[in-house]
Amino acid sequence: MVTIGPGEGLQIELQSSVAAQFGRQIKAVITETLEGLGVKDAHVEAIDKGALDCTIRARVTAAAVRATGKDVWKD
Repeated sequence: MVTIGPGEGLQIELQSSVAAQFGRQIKAVITETLEGLGVKDAHVEAIDKGALDCTIRARVTAAAVRATGKDVWKD
């Protein structure tokens, strides 16, 4: 689950059962996804149970669209 709200800079709170092994990678995927969408200031709360990178990207994108109202899927 990913929720996004207002923040200064990118602040990522990660709760994950695999944080010891993959926490750095999960945060990198979240950061890269948001930067790709042009989001520079946000507070992100992510709860993960071992999702693949593509799933994390999709969840972050959906949360960003809901938070910003910017539809990234339209031409």
